[in-house]
Amino acid sequence: MLQPDIAPTFNMKVVVQETGIKPDTLRAWERRYSLPTPDRTEGGHRLYSEYDIALIKWLMDRQEEGMSISRAARLWGQLKKDGKDPLLTPPETPSDTLSAAAPIQISGDMITQAREKWVEACLNFREAEAHRVLMQAYAIYPVELVSQEVLQKGLAAIGEGWYRGEVTVQQEHFASELAMRQLEALLSAMVQITRDGRILIACAPQEQHTFGTLLLALLLRRRGWDVVYLGANVPLQQLQEALDTIRPHLVILSAQTLITASTMLEMADFIRESGVTLAFGGAVFNQIPALREHVPGHFLGNSLQDAPLMVERFLTTTMPSPPVKRASEAYQATLAAYQQHWAEIATAVRHALSPHTISTDWIRVANDGLHNNITAALTLGDMNLLNANITWVRGLLHNFNADLPDQVVTQYLLAFRNAVERYLPITQSAPILDWFTAVINHA
Repeated sequence: MLQPDIAPTFNMKVVVQETGIKPDTLRAWERRYSLPTPDRTEGGHRLYSEYDIALIKWLMDRQEEGMSISRAARLWGQLKKDGKDPLLTPPETPSDTLSAAAPIQISGDMITQAREKWVEACLNFREAEAHRVLMQAYAIYPVELVSQEVLQKGLAAIGEGWYRGEVTVQQEHFASELAMRQLEALLSAMVQITRDGRILIACAPQEQHTFGTLLLALLLRRRGWDVVYLGANVPLQQLQEALDTIRPHLVILSAQTLITASTMLEMADFIRESGVTLAFGGAVFNQIPALREHVPGHFLGNSLQDAPLMVERFLTTTMPSPPVKRASEAYQATLAAYQQHWAEIATAVRHALSPHTISTDWIRVANDGLHNNITAALTLGDMNLLNANITWVRGLLHNFNADLPDQVVTQYLLAFRNAVERYLPITQSAPILDWFTAVINHA
């Protein structure tokens, strides 16, 4: 990276135009932190260099990321002291120091090492260390890159550890809370609106996983869009009130599971009837591509990184809504009968498995998870939507009690199928029974 010119050339007016900083703020920085250090003309007027302007922009970027100016100034001083001038160090060059307070050695690919260090700090409940890792990464790399490569991928790795039984719920919650607080701090600093078009972002009813939607809101805010973020588990009534008040040009809904994708349907229909463009996304739509055909609206795409481009397309181009696959009358009848007899089915499953001395807690978790997923698939109109989840469900149920032999999950599925066959009329049980038969035979 070429060094910015250090020749004192520009007056205060040019600096303000280039950076957007207020003159009083700049004078305060110079007085309190000696950053920057402009030359003076014979008449006492300040003269700044290209390097000074780049330094001001660097400090302002750190503030947008949630760092106080005092911490940003200390970080700048430490990086300079260690020979890691951010204006001279290319993004590919790793830094060996995360802060003046507590150096942490990082070598190799900085962003990968930062993610590993952040995950390690979270798993050991070391909040200060996790924060320092992020601050150093944000000082060198763009906000978008750090948020996705360190936070998003770090949380995904922790989630996989939880699924395998290697990470506790407490560790997962701790990491998620730290990541959410960081994104919220960044989002609150992004207030400048430069584009026409208001966007409302919300999670579907019952959806508690908000990291992806919050990160999308941040990416859109950084591009100048007017974004209103409603957060987790937004009920339909709340969304109706928000549409009347906010009057968005685009609504984005998020679901991470098949269950919350099904809760999105009523909300999506209301938005479409209101005449507002709807887009949707979330992990489950990448895991089960066929699911996209069951939700009225426009799919945001497979990559969160590309979502802002899709949003711009939806806001600037009139696009007809894709056709939607709806639940048939037969599926609706099956769903009604299944919900009516669910208590009897659950009891029958417990009784059938009691001779195997299986934990009642295990059965309860299994019943709740499978019941909710079957309800979602029936609501959406296709039991085959569960196929992609069955391997994951098997693993989750096994990891819940590692002492259980593998065949217990198959025994459980068979008990569930028999209970459905016993309590549902034959004319209404076919979609569920056919699915169970295929899954059990495939096992």
